[in-house]
Amino acid sequence: MLADYHVHCMFSDDSWYIPEKVVQDAWKNNLDEICFTDHVDYGIKPDWEDALTAKVMEGQRVVNVDYDAYFPCIADLRERWADRITIKTGLEFGVQTHTIPQFNALWDKYKDEFDFTLLSIHQVGDLEFWTGEFQQGRSQEAYNLAYYQELYDVATSFEHYSVLAHVDLIKRYDPAGILNFPANRDLVAATLKHAIAAGKGIELNTSSIRYGLADSQPAKEILTLYRDLGGSIITLGSDSHAPEHLGVYIRHFQHYLASLGFEGFHTFDKMQPTFHRWDFA
Repeated sequence: MLADYHVHCMFSDDSWYIPEKVVQDAWKNNLDEICFTDHVDYGIKPDWEDALTAKVMEGQRVVNVDYDAYFPCIADLRERWADRITIKTGLEFGVQTHTIPQFNALWDKYKDEFDFTLLSIHQVGDLEFWTGEFQQGRSQEAYNLAYYQELYDVATSFEHYSVLAHVDLIKRYDPAGILNFPANRDLVAATLKHAIAAGKGIELNTSSIRYGLADSQPAKEILTLYRDLGGSIITLGSDSHAPEHLGVYIRHFQHYLASLGFEGFHTFDKMQPTFHRWDFA
């Protein structure tokens, strides 16, 4: 079984991928299941109804998902494609400690719509990683510590998520290279322990190859730490924003997880995980 649980489309401010085309491509690529997980990043983006206050990048206003269009769109696709591919509804929550109240309000309003949610740390103090503004003026040790501290603080204070996405995301945007993992091992372990106790999981994000990273995301050390701590809930996602990303390396990383001792992976329905044992020899 092939399931891609990190899929973006034009409802994300950084993608032009038409939802219907996503589904068509997923079916052509022999994916059995996908979950749309478009971006919500309070603190740096307003909601759709406040789009006039948003900054403009590359001719597009940077806003959160238009929820009142997004959820019906996915529901329609799910119904029309039901005999060919399974389609699930999710969002990628880019949470910061100071935006937790906004995410709680979003959850309360739309909680019946969700099959799955990713918890990501994309900014700290409204400073972006990908632009380098978060890292600017800090040592590599300092901005890595600040990232993992924010991850811990959010994961232990916010409960409306299914899995922790790309746990070591900061390494994707580290101008100094990748910091040796033991530097923040205790914080990562504490975060994973809390997630496991709360019945949450983690994601293996297959875009590590696309970004030219030398290791998986999260790194092998984090995956094995999660396993050794008793963690078992794991999803695979391509983090796709364009056709060439969709479903890429899912099977490759299934074999990789199997080599690390994971017996299978998970999909979600109405926020409840379903285990799938590997279907290869």
